[in-house]
Amino acid sequence: MAVRTTWTVDHQCGHRLDHDLSARRADERAGYARWLEARACTDCWRTAHQADAATTQEWITGRREQERANAEAWASQYDMPPLSGSEKAAAWGQRCRHQLATAAYQALVTEGELDEQHWAEVEEAARLVDRAGWWIDQRDSEPADLPELLSAATNADRTTENPYR
Repeated sequence: MAVRTTWTVDHQCGHRLDHDLSARRADERAGYARWLEARACTDCWRTAHQADAATTQEWITGRREQERANAEAWASQYDMPPLSGSEKAAAWGQRCRHQLATAAYQALVTEGELDEQHWAEVEEAARLVDRAGWWIDQRDSEPADLPELLSAATNADRTTENPYR
């Protein structure tokens, strides 16, 4: 007698469904059917995860809005110019600039040995780099490297025109 291939499963969600387990080895079917009993059926699982995805998207949207507001407030407070680029790139670049500059201040001034006078020079250099793409490209840089990165981007001794301004 062959091991059955179709199993009727009472799912955790209360639905009773027939499952074709012929794709599994005969000695795995009973254990897999027990495993299915401890789970919601496919339709209930999908419904629950769609709700989770919507909640996650709402959270991400809220987080991005808060980051945008923080970056705008920071840019206004420190007289940072608007960034050039598409609307989407400018918004992303502004968040990157804010995050990198505040992390650099923490690393160099608060925790490091850079004084406020020298930090003001770093801020001034940051004002000169107004291309959103440059800030996006630097988003994974070490915060303590910001002065050197800005120096490279604003170096007037270059023989070619600065593509980051």
